[in-house]
Amino acid sequence: RKAFAERLRPCLVLNKLDRLITDLRLDPGEAYERLRRIVAEANSVYSTLRSGSYFSLLDGPAPAQQADDGEDTFVPQKGNVVFGCARDGWGFRIQDFASVMAMGRPGQASKLVEWLWGAYYWDKEKKKAMSLANGMKQQPMFMEFVLKRLWKVYDHGLKVDGASWLHDHVVQTFNLKVSERELQSRDRPKAALEAVMRAWLPLAETVMTMIVECTPDPVAAQGFRAPALMPEKELPTWVSAEHAGIVAEAEKVRRCVVACSASSSDPVVVFVSKMFVVKQKDLPPTLNHVQEAAGEPEECFLAFARVFSGVLHAGQKVFVLSPMYDPVKGDTTGKHLKEVEVQQLYEMLGEGLRPVASVDTGNVAAIKGLGEHIMKTATLSSMRNCWPFASMAFQVSPILKVAVEPANVADLAAFREGLSLLNRADPLVEYSISEKGEHVLAAAGKVHLEHCVKNLRERFAKVELNVSEPLVSFKETIQGEGAGLIDSLKDPQGYVERIAPDGKFAVRVKVIRLPDALVKVLEENEELLSRTIKGQTTRSVGAIGSQCPWDDDGRSVAVLRQDMLTAVESELEALSAREDEVKLESYRKALLGYLHKIWALGPSQVGPNLLLMPGVKLSSGLTTIQNRREGILVRGRCHVSEKLGFVSVSDDAEISNGIIDDSGPSTDVPDPEALRNIIISGFQQVTNAGPLCDEPMWGLAFIVEPYIFSGSPDSVNCSYQHKAAVREACRAAVLQSKPRLVEPMYFCEVTTPIERLGSVYSVLGDCRAKVQEAEMQLETFLYMVHAHLPVAESSEFSEKLWNGSSGAATARLTFSHWEAIPQDPFFVPKTKEEIEEFGDGSNMGPNLAKKLIDSVRRRKGLHVDDKVVKHGTKQRTRAKKV
Repeated sequence: RKAFAERLRPCLVLNKLDRLITDLRLDPGEAYERLRRIVAEANSVYSTLRSGSYFSLLDGPAPAQQADDGEDTFVPQKGNVVFGCARDGWGFRIQDFASVMAMGRPGQASKLVEWLWGAYYWDKEKKKAMSLANGMKQQPMFMEFVLKRLWKVYDHGLKVDGASWLHDHVVQTFNLKVSERELQSRDRPKAALEAVMRAWLPLAETVMTMIVECTPDPVAAQGFRAPALMPEKELPTWVSAEHAGIVAEAEKVRRCVVACSASSSDPVVVFVSKMFVVKQKDLPPTLNHVQEAAGEPEECFLAFARVFSGVLHAGQKVFVLSPMYDPVKGDTTGKHLKEVEVQQLYEMLGEGLRPVASVDTGNVAAIKGLGEHIMKTATLSSMRNCWPFASMAFQVSPILKVAVEPANVADLAAFREGLSLLNRADPLVEYSISEKGEHVLAAAGKVHLEHCVKNLRERFAKVELNVSEPLVSFKETIQGEGAGLIDSLKDPQGYVERIAPDGKFAVRVKVIRLPDALVKVLEENEELLSRTIKGQTTRSVGAIGSQCPWDDDGRSVAVLRQDMLTAVESELEALSAREDEVKLESYRKALLGYLHKIWALGPSQVGPNLLLMPGVKLSSGLTTIQNRREGILVRGRCHVSEKLGFVSVSDDAEISNGIIDDSGPSTDVPDPEALRNIIISGFQQVTNAGPLCDEPMWGLAFIVEPYIFSGSPDSVNCSYQHKAAVREACRAAVLQSKPRLVEPMYFCEVTTPIERLGSVYSVLGDCRAKVQEAEMQLETFLYMVHAHLPVAESSEFSEKLWNGSSGAATARLTFSHWEAIPQDPFFVPKTKEEIEEFGDGSNMGPNLAKKLIDSVRRRKGLHVDDKVVKHGTKQRTRAKKV
């Protein structure tokens, strides 16, 4: 799938052939049938990818090189299939055995290639290949002349006296160069066999020959790969004729990439696919002395790169372009565009490096001097106006997250430097610092994580580490959707009241669940919301000086506003089938009213939670709460609603002072702006850490009514206790409204043979996955199962799937959405019906939501209500075993 999406011409390597002999103990006939079936399945999968049903999902037309002409893609006779063992370093194509069999008869080798795979057998009497029909007992030529020889070598090579047999029958027969030390090694029984197999059938040489013969050269490949590598950009509508020169220059560079221009006068375009670390002592000796004298660190980063146009020279200055760079918009911050000098170029020869003065088009090389300027991938160009290459997309994503910290606090500086080096060296790993200050490392799986931790401990940081259990982020919300949302609007008892300890300030809070569609719009547009609220949605462009929408996603505030309204209408449409029009109209007015009263967003000013202003202005400006004291209602300003265009500044001018008091001016009222900041700060705190397990809130609207008690002295200070009152009121309102835990969900795509479909369903069920659909791929025996998998269950999912399907099923995980767990974490049977169904609750089984909450609270060091005595009726044994 990855090769097809990248428009590459694929080759097939069948690895671990030795395990068919040593572990599975198959005979040559069984091994031949298994290999033939694998090649057929690989061809079926690729044929499906080339079919029209799949190709409609891709952008652009199919390249001519990948047209479905009905021929198989992987054909051993074409030389694009390698059989081997990567661990032992040996591999072969059928062409290798055909050359040996036709030794002395050059014209016979090409004929033998056609017969060594497929339904052909060798007629010893006629001395020629014959077709093998069904039911015939003759052995296929691949089985007789290839597999039987390998089985014979392994059978004798694994015996006690295998070294002498290998020397007499393999080394001398093929005139191989194997040292006596390797043949007589006593460290491992297989050492002699591995050395002989590497010398007889070298894997590196075989794979390189296949690449040269079966894949297109750079000139041919770039012609049809360029649209995927350097996709065309949609120019904004505000681009004028003055930018035509920039676009024309960028398109000229693109044409050079498509043509694989090799002239030194053409623009230089290079793509860096990853950064890798080498020790200074491993660099060529001619440079070591200079580097050590300069006091450079023991290790340095080299960029693994390929030249797509022009000639790259050592000492040349180039521009480093990030995938987000746009030549039309330019970059004044230096974040997406930097000018650097190429210090040194190296030709990579296996594990060695050889310095070169220049690198021509189509070649790969290692570049020194870019370690401080490139994080993972980048585009290098001699022209400032150049479209960057598309970001690399991986088949797997870093889903396993752990918190890492140094065992000794004194090693914190080295630890942070090591994490930075690891983040650069591994293109798949992700490193971040959580809001709690944890250093979070994300890896693709358990094995990848172990490899990353080992490199961090032994190579990059060189300090002892403490690694936590896998981390999963959760969110908190309340129950209520559909009809429940409508009913919550009519509940007059939904307010929670709190008074500050000084008795001068009080707050009433009501919390309401927002529609999921509206929450999704807020989450998908956090960057635009951040710029909008901060007033950064416009900027001057070039010499024109006009204001234009500035958004990396090409979205404007008007489009966002319309999306929010559309989300409200979609929620109403979903409810129209089971609710009457009166309720729906009331719900519509309430939701649209909320959009006109947005005071702030949270957490971090741009989250999916709303802080709403109180309702309409009261007739007297006074209210009575708790102990019947009169208070002055403090109102905020619809700041976010103004920025989004739901209300104008003039509409909100009458409350710009923030205080409602019809009794006339008073000297008892503190600074309104300070009060608003206190309320917003308390709201941000509670949406960042909810009451269940200090996780962020999700999809909630808080209606906050703050009051200042009438008659309070002028010295009312906006202190921490007022902020705490807002925070505690919001937390209490959430706890009162049936809180629920929200967990992240992956979209899981599992590919499995039909005979393993039942095992896949069993594994998905054990991991609480919700299967969405399962369909059989055209022209294959493979099923594609789509499901939503909780992230909390994903750490062991790959291993369970591998074991359950015996390695036949593969999964691809991508983040999908957030989903509330319907189970009440504090459920205890209380009503008569609940007691009849669940009893006293002791036999209900584990509460999943409560279990997840307790695990997060333990990790964060929060209080957990654990039972000290779990089984009070059992006998206690205090005997000490000596």
